[in-house]
Amino acid sequence: MAAVFSPSVRISLALIVAVAATLYLAPLAAQEPADPPPATEPAEPPPPVEMNEREQAFAAAISGTTLEGHFTVSGRNEADLPQLSAENYSLGEVRKVAEGKWLIPANIKYGDKDVTLPLTLPVEWAGDTAVIIVDKVGFPGLGTYSARVLIHDGRYAGYWAGADHGGHLFGIVKKPAQ
Repeated sequence: MAAVFSPSVRISLALIVAVAATLYLAPLAAQEPADPPPATEPAEPPPPVEMNEREQAFAAAISGTTLEGHFTVSGRNEADLPQLSAENYSLGEVRKVAEGKWLIPANIKYGDKDVTLPLTLPVEWAGDTAVIIVDKVGFPGLGTYSARVLIHDGRYAGYWAGADHGGHLFGIVKKPAQ
């Protein structure tokens, strides 16, 4: 049975994520399905995968960063206007593990949620812009979500969706202080 929380409890992804973040890092809802499919985690570290220049730049641009921004929620009560809520995704070392698949270790914080997950997600490209893809991925303790989060020039933006609601997410990619 899914838990339903009051409208004052806001959600964040993903993504992301999520986001995604967006990304995947995309925003996540405070609703948990009975048996969401688990986020994937490699059993052991995979061997290094060859990366082209664009992929190397992507890994360097987001590894060890924090995606700090906001997300909106719509769909639960159409009479309510979407409201901004804060989200924060701290990323570990991001690396390509197979053609089109990336390991994105993420600590996801929004509302009263704070989880760390090793996410293996597809990354596609729109020219030189990375797009993190989340398709009905189960996040333990959070729910099942889909999202598209793009990363470009120190920013992230995208759309996320849960079972009966969704929204937008956006923010900056912050490098740690040197």
